Amino acid sequence: MRIRSIAVLMIVLTPALFAQRGAPAPADPMPRLANGTPNLGRVAGEKGIWGVPWVRNMALRIDNTDAVSDLPRSGGVVGLVGHDLKRDGSGFEPQVPFMPWSRAVYDYNVANESKYDPEGYCLPPGGPRLMATPYPMEIIQLPEQKRIIMTFEGATHIWREIYMDARPHPSGDSLNPTYLGHSVGRWEGDTLVVDVVGFNEGTWLDYSGHPHTDMLHVVERFTRRNKNLLHYEATIEDPGAYTKPWTVGWNIPWRANGELAEYICQENNQYLLRLTDDFGQPLFATKR
Repeated sequence: MRIRSIAVLMIVLTPALFAQRGAPAPADPMPRLANGTPNLGRVAGEKGIWGVPWVRNMALRIDNTDAVSDLPRSGGVVGLVGHDLKRDGSGFEPQVPFMPWSRAVYDYNVANESKYDPEGYCLPPGGPRLMATPYPMEIIQLPEQKRIIMTFEGATHIWREIYMDARPHPSGDSLNPTYLGHSVGRWEGDTLVVDVVGFNEGTWLDYSGHPHTDMLHVVERFTRRNKNLLHYEATIEDPGAYTKPWTVGWNIPWRANGELAEYICQENNQYLLRLTDDFGQPLFATKR
């Protein structure tokens, strides 16, 4: 009886002990839906959204470190710590399997400091950049309809639909290239695996300017490690731009009590009025 009393006392005091030592209390476990699958969204009766980080350069995330930002920590990409890869170009990214043309395009985008970034024109970010644009997002699971909806506050206030009914991707002319592609998902244990094809070529992979073609194929993995943390990984396969697949990953924190707000990218977008082409002429304002 005495041992049981001590055990109960330790359970009650553990959060206080963590607080006294300056360490965070253990996070609540991953919630589940009534059917037993992981709940990737809100718990009934609560608020909350996912705080998507700004991953400016996918090359910094190839090592799959768990940092929320895109800045490498100790143990990150060897030889690259301390460089701002957004401006250094492909010469500092040996881990990216460029083709000659994609290397040249990337270096051009870097030299122009991402001036022609499609997302800067209020176009959708595409994938996997959708999970690397720093605005909140919400995941809504509809198991009865065999669908998952992801709604994004930023990135032109868009949503994506993931089909969970084991359907195949459309093929041939039936596959209409779009900004977000065609997504089909499945569960592998507690990880949501999403296969995406059918992208158009109107986006970059990231702010730094890694290009892609309409042959882009992305396999995403969403794992809610606990109530407060969603781990995201994406394998990028594009035989039109890269010599082999490469995988990136980062963590997305849960923002308790958060809710999505209205965001209109096109409203009062002064950035477009400041843009000039390679000859110094404005792209949208009156020509000089």
